[in-house]
Formats: sequence, C-alpha cells, structure tokens
Amino acid sequence: MLEKVLENLHWLGHDAFLLQAGGKIIYFDPFQLGPGLPPADIICISHAHYDHCSPPDVLTIQQPSTLIVTEIQAAAKLKGKIVTLAPGERREVEGITIETVPAYNTNKQFHPQSNSWLGFILTVDGVRVYHAGDTDYIPEMKEIRADIALLPVSGTYVMTAEEAAQAAILIGPKIAVPMHYAAIVGTSDDADRFAAALAGRVRVEILGHR
Repeated sequence: MLEKVLENLHWLGHDAFLLQAGGKIIYFDPFQLGPGLPPADIICISHAHYDHCSPPDVLTIQQPSTLIVTEIQAAAKLKGKIVTLAPGERREVEGITIETVPAYNTNKQFHPQSNSWLGFILTVDGVRVYHAGDTDYIPEMKEIRADIALLPVSGTYVMTAEEAAQAAILIGPKIAVPMHYAAIVGTSDDADRFAAALAGRVRVEILGHR
C-alpha cells in the first residue's frame, strides 16, 4: 500500500501536494496551481503565509463539500467549511485520521512557535503521510512516526537540506520527499543535497513537478 500511496502523491511545486488516497482528493498548501486539477475533498493548510494559504488557489479546487483543515490565522482568510486545529490535535475526517504537529523556526523569526502553525500527519489506507509545513529541525520531530515524510529543504525560511536530512534520520520514514524549493526560494540542488545526505540511510523520492 505504501507504493500505491506514493504513486498517488503528486508534487505541485513549493509545499503544495495532491494526494489521491482513501477514496479522497486531498491537497496540502495549494499555491500557484496549474489547470485541470480535480476538486478537493480535503485541503490542509499549514499556516497563513500567502504561499501556503492562497485564497485564489483554494477557490480553483474548492467545492461546497470541501473541508479545509487549518489554523486560526489562515482560516480568517478563507471561506467555506473550515476546521481550525492547534498543534497536537487529532480529528477523524471521512475515514481519514488527521493529526497536527508543531511547525516553527528555531534560529529565525519567520515562523514563530507562538503562532501555533501546523504540520500534518494524515493516515490514509494505513499509511502515515507527514507534511512538515514550514519548519526547522525541531525537538518534537522525535515523536513523529511517518511512513512518508514531506520535508522542506531550501533553507532561508525553513530547514537547510542538511538539517532536513537530520530530521529524516530522526523521524525514520520509509520514504522522504523534499519540498519547499524551486519556487520562492531554493533550487533542485537543495533536493539533490538532501538525497545525497540520506544515501544508504533513508530512501528519497524527488517527485517531478506536476
């Protein structure tokens, strides 16, 4: 089932992903979406920054039944069916378990811990998928268990590739996927450095941009 979930996980650029699993269409942090994407059942938005909470992008995939799961600041920018969560919460949504975990900076001020912004762990078809949001390498990661970990690698606003590799080693997923590069900040070199740092330790899949 792990390979099936991976096959149905599509990187849409930056921190945006489309996951077709559990009979649902799930998006993470939709931003700069291309045309022709399917309407969402669930949209998970990690925090209020424009490149993660983008109301125009949400509108392109939102339908009346779409459920948005996010934090309070992002929720204020959006309309529709919205559930707000804080780090450390858990919610069952249409057969999918959504857990929220902290996402914050430790050595920069772009994502303060006090904002209670989010990472997500979704359990779909028995597979735990962790979307880290915009975060540094933080102590709470030692408690995270995931089969697939989507980790930012660009530095500047988030972890560097090397720090993200440390996070992957700590979390111990079966598969690690780099994100947060080749858009606002970072390049494919960051993804390659991430993969090189994990060679022989954690399987890395660099997904093609859809």
